[in-house]
Amino acid sequence: MIRLLCADVDGTLVGAHGAVHPETWVAAQRARAAGIRLALCSGRPGFGLAREYAERIEPGGWHIFQNGTSVVHLATNRAHSACIAPDVIARLKRRALETGRVLELYSDLEYAVAEDSPRTRAHAELLGVPFTTRALDDFGAPVVRAQWLVGRESAAEILAEPHPGIDVSPSTSPVMPETLFVGLLPEGVDKATGVRAVAAEYGIALDDVMFVGDSWNDLPALRVVGYPVAVANAEPEVLAIARHVVGDVDAGGLAQAMTLALHLPAIE
Repeated sequence: MIRLLCADVDGTLVGAHGAVHPETWVAAQRARAAGIRLALCSGRPGFGLAREYAERIEPGGWHIFQNGTSVVHLATNRAHSACIAPDVIARLKRRALETGRVLELYSDLEYAVAEDSPRTRAHAELLGVPFTTRALDDFGAPVVRAQWLVGRESAAEILAEPHPGIDVSPSTSPVMPETLFVGLLPEGVDKATGVRAVAAEYGIALDDVMFVGDSWNDLPALRVVGYPVAVANAEPEVLAIARHVVGDVDAGGLAQAMTLALHLPAIE
């Protein structure tokens, strides 16, 4: 049976208008009552709206942020974190100056962006935090994730570039459809890393885990769980490997997946 359900946020929990389908919270309560653990697995950091969503979907539990680089227990703030080497961060800063791209730096609890633009302001609103600029050289906390914040037309160029010492994890959000979020993670870390860590903390086998997602950065996690599920609005690559496809995010697809998790023993 399904013992742990991990869900992406943007495009899976949160829809095109920045809203969560109300049936999702009802379905989450039913799943928890049946003994299923729930965990968010987001590219977002563990503060702002993502923290609020996590507290509501599984209060005090383990959740995965920053594409797997921050795995946090909400009740105690105990965390599994991976950091990017300082020399790699210095190289990314130089590349940002050379190209004029927006670079964001993240720790477990804060982030920095130097540019003031409609896109960076919209992203702060998406994260649910006040917008403020901060010189990247003044960001002294250990960096667990960096991110290019660019237009989707830049995807091919950026993904073709070498990024030594880091793994590249692109994702999208229906709330900012023209933006590509290119996560830059410590080498060898991805959402599958986070799912493995949470499953281990709960003593749950990966075969008993469902993952629900929609975007490219969900692919590593979808590949390691027993029950990979895609929402109908997912990227073609996600739909191709999904064991089940539920409805669109704005039609309550995640709630459908949670209901599916309750009944899978009778279906499989």
